[in-house]
Amino acid sequence: MNAISSASAPGRIVLLTTSHRVAPGLLSWPAWQALRSADAVLCADGAHPQVPYLREAGIAVTEASPTAEELVDACAGDRTVVVVATGEGEPALTDGLARLAGSGRVRMPELELLPASYDLPGARLLDLVQVMDRIRAECPWSSRQTHEGLAKYGIEEAYELVEAIEAGDREELREELGDVLLQVVFHSRIAEEDGEAPFSIDDVAGGIVAKLIHRHPHVFGEEEAETPEDVKAHWLRTKAEEKQRSSVTDGVPLGQPGLALAAKLASRVRTAGLDVPLPQGDGIGYELLDLAARAEQAGVDPEAALRAAARAYRDAIRTAEGVAAPDTSTDTDTE
Repeated sequence: MNAISSASAPGRIVLLTTSHRVAPGLLSWPAWQALRSADAVLCADGAHPQVPYLREAGIAVTEASPTAEELVDACAGDRTVVVVATGEGEPALTDGLARLAGSGRVRMPELELLPASYDLPGARLLDLVQVMDRIRAECPWSSRQTHEGLAKYGIEEAYELVEAIEAGDREELREELGDVLLQVVFHSRIAEEDGEAPFSIDDVAGGIVAKLIHRHPHVFGEEEAETPEDVKAHWLRTKAEEKQRSSVTDGVPLGQPGLALAAKLASRVRTAGLDVPLPQGDGIGYELLDLAARAEQAGVDPEAALRAAARAYRDAIRTAEGVAAPDTSTDTDTE
């Protein structure tokens, strides 16, 4: 290593980092300023996605992997060297610079870490889409799946999410949300291959974005809402305009659990201001229907209430058996 004269200004090293989740060439203004004013721009990877765009913008990029000592020497004489970091972040180079600085034998250049592009909220969703693309193409199990074959997993994951919410387990909640999200991305990826009516995850996201904006005129438009009741009124009105349903029962899935179905029908009737007496008949079914309607009227989710009671019953059974409390964690996987 060549010693750097104390009379020579040590210069400046700029480690430029970019995100692969942002399109190449879309860099921050401080990054472009650093690149244009630099005495040298280096990149260890000649195939780095940013390099063609930098060269097209008139930035001379040299493919090089200098050691820490060589980089410090290159900055001598108050020179600025920009290093375009690869995906790994140049750990060998930064470790070497740290050792040099710690030795006390070298007058170090100014070292700046400059994010040229960085992830916005939701950026990891792009990784999920890319991973799903590869799994769909290369996995013997995933490549053969259909909407119909995956349907049962959607139901299972939804129930596991509800269980995590009711258990108050934050780690489990995060994991189960991921499993539900996987179902959305998986079905969207399969839908891309449909020969007659294909759609992608972008179409799915675009549809729900448009729906949310339309149904929140108090947020994105000129209407006002000061209470949750005002918001619900906006939502119901815009939903009715969109759906143009002939009956309040339209859109109620009959395949959902019975108590939830009964409560949903009672909610639709109450919200619409209809006077529809409950059907009378013999048997436990009609009694449960009456209980579900009364619960909905009182603001109680009968399905959740029954699950809570059932869990208490389960715990009582296990206590009577002398069995330890169950492990509520689940390990059901789609694949």
